Amino acid sequence: MGGTMDGTKRQRRGDTRQRIQDVALELFSEQGYEKTSLREIAERLDVTKAALYYHFKTKEDILISLFQDLSRPMDELIEWGRQQPRTLETKHEILHRYSDALAEAAPLFRFMQENQATVRELRTGEDFKDRMMRMIDLLKEPDADLKDQVRCISALFSMHAGMFVLRDVEGDPEDKRKAVLEVAIDLVTQAHGGATPP
Repeated sequence: MGGTMDGTKRQRRGDTRQRIQDVALELFSEQGYEKTSLREIAERLDVTKAALYYHFKTKEDILISLFQDLSRPMDELIEWGRQQPRTLETKHEILHRYSDALAEAAPLFRFMQENQATVRELRTGEDFKDRMMRMIDLLKEPDADLKDQVRCISALFSMHAGMFVLRDVEGDPEDKRKAVLEVAIDLVTQAHGGATPP
């Protein structure tokens, strides 16, 4: 809450950008990315199309900005992981932090799941795949055999799948998130123990 006028204005502008992203994602999820227009986003926000244009020129710009907001914590996590010793504790911490990031980005992940064709067409889909590979590299041992590589890949995909599949399962969302995290940790722990010493 900067004391300057500029700080306040910047804060407000950030909020508008965030609201546009939230509403766009809501509409994309409700009626599909292709069927949603910028005009509809502006209408639901109760702003003019010009106000929307100030922040984003196209629907794709909005989607790309959403992916960038998701990628930032992932990039920070990958960077952090690379600087840590390759211990089981580090791997567990990576999974914990990733679980938190996923919880915050749940609506975007749902959109990705439901609009895979759109995501594939965007460059961001490729970038995301690249980040996933870097995450897997942090979790698996360099000399991991095929089964242990599969365990590490499955750990991450369990975390993703858990967000969608478990929505229809009875229970507290936080309990479900913890259960998924525990399974991911089990898989990575098994893979870590399974690696042959150099």
